[in-house]
Amino acid sequence: MKIHQGLDNSIQIPNPIVTAGTFDGVHVGHRKIIERLKALATEKKGETVVITFEPHPRLVLFPEDNGLQLLSTMAEKQQLLEDAGIDHLIIVPFTKEFSRISSNEWIHMLVENLLLDTLVIGYDHHFGRNREGSIEQLKQYSIELEFNLVEIPAQDIDDIRVSSTKIREALKNGDVKSANTFLKYPYSFTGVVVAGDKRGREIGYPTANMKVEDPNKLIPSDGVYAVNVILDNKMHQGMLNIGFRPTVDGKKHTIEVHIFDLEQDLYGKMMTIQLMSRIRNEIKFESIDALKMQLDKDARTAIDELKAV
Repeated sequence: MKIHQGLDNSIQIPNPIVTAGTFDGVHVGHRKIIERLKALATEKKGETVVITFEPHPRLVLFPEDNGLQLLSTMAEKQQLLEDAGIDHLIIVPFTKEFSRISSNEWIHMLVENLLLDTLVIGYDHHFGRNREGSIEQLKQYSIELEFNLVEIPAQDIDDIRVSSTKIREALKNGDVKSANTFLKYPYSFTGVVVAGDKRGREIGYPTANMKVEDPNKLIPSDGVYAVNVILDNKMHQGMLNIGFRPTVDGKKHTIEVHIFDLEQDLYGKMMTIQLMSRIRNEIKFESIDALKMQLDKDARTAIDELKAV
């Protein structure tokens, strides 16, 4: 997949079959659009193009709303779109100035800079300043500017909304298996290993503490999870705790993983956690010994869960 920074007339794509959107998570709903793009590209001997925006438009238009949580970072989105078979990804910088361009200007940018062949868009798509553009306008533009317009059915667009909402709700409730079903891949997050207080090592379960650098990345609800860990391009198995560690009077929210088959200094390394299933809520135990007993049980449960997936 070729990645283009910005939309200008230097991009040379034969018979571009284009769609635009945030594509957060690139989940099953989005993949319906992607499959439609790919089918059209095969039919027209063209190439598929996804246009997305960085940062997410809501972060620019509503900066006071700090509750936005994303299913994928831009790097994750790029990889997911490449894995899905997209030929070109155009990343348009989203600024307040960009948000003020008219629907007419936006369509002319697409047609003139890309020599647009086909635009694939949802029935309720709105675009341009104050979301003034509509599918009805696009139909008129397609005649005037001589490009093909393919309208995505209402049911497919509704599926995208439902999928996004359900995925976020599932993760916030710790329902990893449902989220992974909607995504068609394990939900994951990446971060750097940072120093912890080494409490886990004292009770036989050394952990790597992770710092997720993107503040808008959705972190699931607190609890204990069975996970896969990708480190130095190798897959390991482990169990993850998200929360405050109340048994040891933890006062800071942490993400820490115990890797079953690995004991080494990981500080400073990048690590990706794939959530496979949730084992239990985070709870406070009466003693360290009681916590240790539960961790033994959690480890056995995690190993069994990972064998089953």
